[in-house]
Amino acid sequence: MTLRKLQQDHLIDIEEALVAVKDEQGEISLLHSYKPAVELTPRRGFWHTLVGAIVMNPVLGMATDARGGAIRGALASAGVDEDFLKDLASTFQDGSSLLFVLVRHAEPDKVLIALRGTGGKILDTTLSHEAEATLQAVLDAAPATG
Repeated sequence: MTLRKLQQDHLIDIEEALVAVKDEQGEISLLHSYKPAVELTPRRGFWHTLVGAIVMNPVLGMATDARGGAIRGALASAGVDEDFLKDLASTFQDGSSLLFVLVRHAEPDKVLIALRGTGGKILDTTLSHEAEATLQAVLDAAPATG
């Protein structure tokens, strides 16, 4: 909801976002919250491959499986490494969710204020180490009042 509001207020330009929810019984649902029509097909394949690899963990008994090798290759060509997948798979517990967001542009100061105290753990980003630490601290902070 917060990201959607930030997008509507033109404070963040989201290229694409995907939410993966794992219910208490381990069933996974994928919810695309935003997808541009122009890039719908290529991105859908990437997101489903990524989440599929997480579900098939532990990167996933795939060492000798031809299909696993193809999935690993596709994800590696997109810049996703096996260590990241292992971390992601271990984090994706029953009753939790993952949010994947590709951001084109943002107004950092205003976005950080809006995200204060929303929680979550950053698993991977292209932000600098300093910017990532700042974002994680904002997510971990007490929610803004007012």
